[in-house]
Amino acid sequence: MLTYNSQLKKLILPEYGRNIQQMVDHCLTIADREERNRCANTIVATMDVMFPELHSEADYRQKLWDHLAIMSNFQLDVDYPYPVIQQEKLDTKPLAVPYQLEPIKFRHYGKIIERMIERAAEYPEGEERDALVMLLANHMKKLIFQISNEDVEDAKIFKDLAWYSHGAIRLSPATHALHEFQVVKQPTPGKKKKKK
Repeated sequence: MLTYNSQLKKLILPEYGRNIQQMVDHCLTIADREERNRCANTIVATMDVMFPELHSEADYRQKLWDHLAIMSNFQLDVDYPYPVIQQEKLDTKPLAVPYQLEPIKFRHYGKIIERMIERAAEYPEGEERDALVMLLANHMKKLIFQISNEDVEDAKIFKDLAWYSHGAIRLSPATHALHEFQVVKQPTPGKKKKKK
């Protein structure tokens, strides 16, 4: 009767395959320490040949010895040329990243636009501020257009801009015009004509 891989023992590091795992298992059974060290070095050399792309990493040899220790369930007693990773370090989870959730009034603009408007409101009056405000207003219009695919009136954008800046930035549709956006249809792949 055939034995399928699904019926065999689960591999600890499947990327090395069953043959390397069997070599590690055999190395565990060797009683002579010198012979066991020779076997471990051979296994690491074979693993090195299997993954030449690891050579670009600075500590790739240490990584191979770590993998050997992991595949032996940290039971292999050999003279490791590097300090091997401890089993406790494998099981530790990384610390949770603390996120500061801040309320966003208009989610389609996002927090970055809110902060940029606050900074623009602090700029001194002049051409640089006017150019920045127009860039922000056009970007805000584009963000709304991406969501709805409908034309948005400039007055709506100017109203949101004034609200975000607490009245420091006031634009009028009579004096300022924003870009017009439109949906660009993707070309449909057609049939290619055969050359004669």
